Amino acid sequence: MNKFLKEFKDRGFFYQCTNESELSKILNKKKITAYIGFDCTAESLHVGSLLQIMCLRLLQKHGHRPIVLLGGGTTRIGDPSGKDKTRKILSEKEIIKNSKNIKRILEKFLDNKDKKTKAIFVDNYSWLKNLNYISFLRSIGRHFTINKMLTFESVKTRLEREQSLSYMEFNYMILQAYDFLELNKNENCVLQIGGSDQWGNIINGVDLIKRYYNKEVFGLTTPLITLASGAKMGKTAEGAVWLDNKLLPAYDYWQFWRNTDDRDVKKFIKFFTDIMINEIEDLNEKSINQLKILLANKTTEMLHGKKEALRAEKIAKETFSENSSGSNLPSIELNKEMLKKDINIIDLIIFAKFEKSKSEVRRLIKGKAVKINNKIIEDEKFPIKDEIFNDNYLKLSIGKKRHIKIQLI
Repeated sequence: MNKFLKEFKDRGFFYQCTNESELSKILNKKKITAYIGFDCTAESLHVGSLLQIMCLRLLQKHGHRPIVLLGGGTTRIGDPSGKDKTRKILSEKEIIKNSKNIKRILEKFLDNKDKKTKAIFVDNYSWLKNLNYISFLRSIGRHFTINKMLTFESVKTRLEREQSLSYMEFNYMILQAYDFLELNKNENCVLQIGGSDQWGNIINGVDLIKRYYNKEVFGLTTPLITLASGAKMGKTAEGAVWLDNKLLPAYDYWQFWRNTDDRDVKKFIKFFTDIMINEIEDLNEKSINQLKILLANKTTEMLHGKKEALRAEKIAKETFSENSSGSNLPSIELNKEMLKKDINIIDLIIFAKFEKSKSEVRRLIKGKAVKINNKIIEDEKFPIKDEIFNDNYLKLSIGKKRHIKIQLI
């Protein structure tokens, strides 16, 4: 088996492939160009996109050249895959802003030193915006049958649930297939990689190129990742785990990985770090907590740099020390005028955005999960006064994993 495909499988990236044996032969003969697309529906990607990013890194590692397709055009349509309703239509300005920010994030993960493997960034709006509708239907549309399009999961699921699917969304799969055709023509791209929910869209592109140019290209998909708890990767109770520091600070990103479920740790080290497979197999001697710290450090270093990863680890060590005052913790500011309003511990926790519901805060206090300066607070009316601030700050803790410094100004 080809080395790229072998590592792709060893790391658990593999789900489906079109003509795998032929793709393996081609990969053994030469270096190829492959692409992965990212629609610009939000101002940042979150960790749900991280597996695809790791695929881009793996392509570069094995000497292949990745194309990052930013869907400035297809974002204007909306991919129905995995969705039970039509996406919100974004303005031109929002899409352009999102595209630039997503490109900036992706550049952090990719190696730009080697000209042969340096990622190519393209925006499909550059070729989709000028399409002539009649010409497009004659040259591209005639290769698609409604019968087959209705069998694809993204369409079938919506129809079975009797949820509306607009004609605009129905066209998405044709436009994505056309993207592959354009990249094959202009960049000699022969492989599209995507999540398992993209299989139908990818197959359409493979078939279109076969009919249009009589050439064989390939599709490769990764599995849908869910946490051991059954939750979807990339989502937490607090919201999405963003890859943009403005939306999620490096420390919180580190903590997300540090808090990985024991059952997911080794799998995630394979998925989301560059540690060699044989080295991962030798990690069995380490405790589960050591592995979690390793995972958190490697993933954070990849996105935010080594300095931020080490800083996050240092903060975490201080946080979990009962003797620590929390001077290096993430912090928020509290105006002294607030203290004149006779605020209590419940008000403070809601102000810190640890919880939204007062009843939930009361439950936490009753369960002895709330601490100020490492001391348990059992009175839900505990007053927040000047004297509990040391040098104008205090450490607020909820349970073992949520801590913050509150600075009095």
